[in-house]
This record gives sequence, structure tokens and C-alpha cells, in this order.
Amino acid sequence: QVQLVESEGGLVQAGGSLTLSCTASGTIFNINAMAWYCQAPGKQRELVASIGSGGSTNYGDSVKGRFTISRDNAKKTVYLQMNDLKPEDTGVYYCAADIKITAFRLSTKYWGQGTQVTVSS
Repeated sequence: QVQLVESEGGLVQAGGSLTLSCTASGTIFNINAMAWYCQAPGKQRELVASIGSGGSTNYGDSVKGRFTISRDNAKKTVYLQMNDLKPEDTGVYYCAADIKITAFRLSTKYWGQGTQVTVSS
């Protein structure tokens, strides 16, 4: 059984900063890409940032230059450092990871439970 557990989000004023973390546990052979998604009220879940197993990163246009994704492979943890937060960053943030549970199986995308981030103006 694989679990992704996210840190708590919170309420932040516009211009503030917040760091989220997400740790994978359970039967894991290896972890490929890890990512953060955001679902704003009334909108679809969208990719915020992703990071490959080798450290290559990709960001959504709205967060480039403000958010930084990183990972600690030894800890099976992905981080999202969010700076200069804006009210439009408000939403439920989900981490996701492509995980192989054995060497002989294809990777499967697992999701965290989601954590609320609210940015006040």
C-alpha cells in the first residue's frame, strides 16, 4: 500500500510565502516524476510544477519565478516553496507521484489527500 502524505497548508497574506511537503511511504521500488497540482474553487485540477527523478523541473506559466519544486529522493519527499503568493493561488494543493512498487510492474500515479492553501488579499 502506497501513501502520499502532505503537510498542512494554511492561510497566508498576499505576498507571503509557504512551503508544502509530501512524503511517500509503503511498498516502493522507485519513484519517477513527482508533482504538485492545484484545484481552485469551481475549476479543474491543474499542474503547478513537476520534477523528474533526475531533478528536471517544469512549471505552470502562472507560477514561474515564484514557486520552486524540489525533492529529496532519500526521504521520498517532494517540496513546493511558494513565494509572493497571490489570491489566485488559492486552492487545494495535491501532490502526485509516479511510483513503481516492484521492478517488474509499470509505474502508477498516486495522489495525496490534498491540502488547502488560502491567500488573502
